[in-house]
Amino acid sequence: GGLPCSRRAAQPPQSRLRGLPAAAMVFFFTCSDPRYVVYMGRDKFENEELLKYGWPEDIWFHVDKFSSAHVYLRLPPGSVDMSQCKDKAMAKQMLLDAVASVPEEILAEMAQLTKENSIEGSKKSEVDIVYTPYLNLKKEERMDVGQVGFKDESFRTLMKNVSRDKDIVKRLEKTREERNVDFAREKDDRDSDERMRRRKFIEEMKQKEKEEARKHAEEKELKSYAALQNLEKTSNLEASKTGTIEECKQIEEDFM
Repeated sequence: GGLPCSRRAAQPPQSRLRGLPAAAMVFFFTCSDPRYVVYMGRDKFENEELLKYGWPEDIWFHVDKFSSAHVYLRLPPGSVDMSQCKDKAMAKQMLLDAVASVPEEILAEMAQLTKENSIEGSKKSEVDIVYTPYLNLKKEERMDVGQVGFKDESFRTLMKNVSRDKDIVKRLEKTREERNVDFAREKDDRDSDERMRRRKFIEEMKQKEKEEARKHAEEKELKSYAALQNLEKTSNLEASKTGTIEECKQIEEDFM
């Protein structure tokens, strides 16, 4: 089954009540490296919205085995370029490399923020924190609002025995800011940009293949020509025994 969602009392976003597309009210935090974007759903309804609009390379954090907020880490721009993926294995390796690139200090901050925003987890002396790329999250119809599972269990990382660090928590909570964000539009912009880069990459690959095919054909032609030249030299050497002008004339006369 999927991980439980946060059980904080919550009402659906007001925009839904008016029948309008929901723009998620999301909490943002500033970690020790401002190039990273840290954000978190306000409640299980916001978590559900965030599950629709994450970026493949976003890293998702949750308290393992307990309800908690869904906390996301968005990597610095340019960290991952999925437009050049040739297959699933390459995409997976790129995401693993992206996760591995996150400094320990940032991971520790994410773990503290996740633990602190869990009703049950915040009361425990230690918890385990699970994190994985957004692309590995799996949402099924049978799951409750805000609940999620994993496509590949081996593609997640478990941070064991995380205890509260009040200094980190205090510093992060000071930066908490609630914003109304149109995640759907942001994802559309991101996907549109990736498609453009993908088209460019494919065009460059086709051009490269054409160039390689042309060079291969040229090399083949040169080899054939060289072989022919060699054959002619060999034939002439065999035909001429003394190499004298008289003998050459004799050969020509015989040929005629």
